[in-house]
Parts: sequence; structure tokens; C-alpha cells
Amino acid sequence: MPLLAASLIAAMLVDRELGKDLVLAGVGIGVVATTSVEADVSWGSFLRIGAVLGLAVLLPFLLDRLVYRRRVIRFPWRSRERKTPLERGYLVAVPLLGYLILPFYFIRSGAYENWPPLVDGGEVLRFFVGVNAVGTWDELFFICTVLVLLRRHFPFWTANVLTAVIFVSFLWELGYRAWGPLLTIPFALLQGYLFAKTRSLGYVLAVHLLFDALVFLAIVHARDPGALPIFFLY
Repeated sequence: MPLLAASLIAAMLVDRELGKDLVLAGVGIGVVATTSVEADVSWGSFLRIGAVLGLAVLLPFLLDRLVYRRRVIRFPWRSRERKTPLERGYLVAVPLLGYLILPFYFIRSGAYENWPPLVDGGEVLRFFVGVNAVGTWDELFFICTVLVLLRRHFPFWTANVLTAVIFVSFLWELGYRAWGPLLTIPFALLQGYLFAKTRSLGYVLAVHLLFDALVFLAIVHARDPGALPIFFLY
């Protein structure tokens, strides 16, 4: 936290407008840094992490509206442009790729052990809700907040790479370890690119949640192969 605060002060001294935007991103990051985001399906952790992530999106949004009195941070659900055949096809490809890649990653790397065992139906349900909630938060914070703020000051790919560094660091803390960054880095970069191209939160969120559905299934399968015997290769 001291390093984050010092970085924001330095940015403000160098470029006031850049500093103001980095403060918004820094507020969100600082809120997340107040708690552990390691996967945990107990009710206490479920509510604690949910509240922290919610504040991390809400506070920058409110500061942008009420203090800066502008509308830079927005959540554009859909754009007016029709999706291209490639964009529609990607929605089909995502779960297929997830089906092939995710069980291999979680089982061969042992990364599934970074998620707790699921002992009853209630924990399975909280895990499912949590996976989807975190995936939604990723897009609201990293894409619609951090990336949008950085693009005001840097070329797109510079802003996208900087956002991906923060995005992947969060996913590492969440549990995507071992060689997980080989998956999460291109995923984060591609999500930023798709949002810039489609200008649609709904589209990138659909991509993310389709992928996260396979994350959920793969981890449950890794923990108990007999519970969901749908991954025939693992």
C-alpha cells in the first residue's frame, strides 16, 4: 500500500490528469489489497470477498461521477454494431477451447488444489456463483475501469499490456498458478482487445462467463472425477 500511494503521488506530480485517473484505478486496487482473495467457499469468505470486490468497482465509479463530475467509467452493455461472423464464431470456440485446455491445466499442474474441496451441494453452489461473480467483476474492473482509464493516456496496446499485468496478478492470487499465466496472459490481452473492438461489455462478459463455466466444471471434475464425468480425456 505505501508503494501504491507513492506511485500515485509521483504520477500526480508528473501529469495531473494521468494522476487523477490512476487514483481511481489505485482506489480499486487498494480496496482489493485489504483482504485475501484466495479461493474459499465458506460463507464468511464468500460475503467478505464479494463485498470487497463490489466496493472496488463502486468507489472509482462514484468518484468519477461525484468528485470528478464526468462519465469516463461506464459499462456499455452492447454496441450498435452487428457482431461479425468471427466474433459470433468465437463465442462457440471459447467453450470448446476451455473443454480441451482447462482440465489439462488444472489436473496436470495441480492448480485445482488451490481451490478448496467441495463437501456438499451448498459449497458447490457457492463455488459456481463465486466463479461467475469474479468473472463478472474482472470485466467491470479491469476492462471497463482500469483499461478505459489507461487508454486516455497511452496507446491501446500499452494500456492493454499494463492492464493485463494487473489482471494476471489478481488471477495468480486467486489460484491460477504454476503455468497458469500461459493461459491468463493471452486471455487478458484478448479480452481487452475484444472490448476495444466491440465496445460491448455484454460481449466480453459472455466470452468470460462461457470460459468460467468450463473453469467450474474442470475444477469440480479434478476434485471428484466421478461427479462430472464429462472430460473423457482426463
